[in-house]
Amino acid sequence: MYEHCPNCGLRYEIEPGYFWGAMFVSYALSGAVALVAGFLIFYGLNDPDGWTYVLIICPLLVLITPMNFRLSRILWLHYVSGISYDPEKRTEF
Repeated sequence: MYEHCPNCGLRYEIEPGYFWGAMFVSYALSGAVALVAGFLIFYGLNDPDGWTYVLIICPLLVLITPMNFRLSRILWLHYVSGISYDPEKRTEF
């Protein structure tokens, strides 16, 4: 992730350790995906063996990790610091 926005120069990390809170957002997103996948497996495959859940959900969580990493930081920036995109403030560097 860039230290500063390439368009407007905004510094993303407001203070040292700022994105530690994004880890909790990431944890919540992963938990929600695992919960939904568990329900889908339960109802779609008629309650299979416990290892079936592990063999489907664990790779799924690994596959969504890059998206989850970025999305959790975006959500943290938007909801905690109130940063939102404003095309009028765009400048060239």
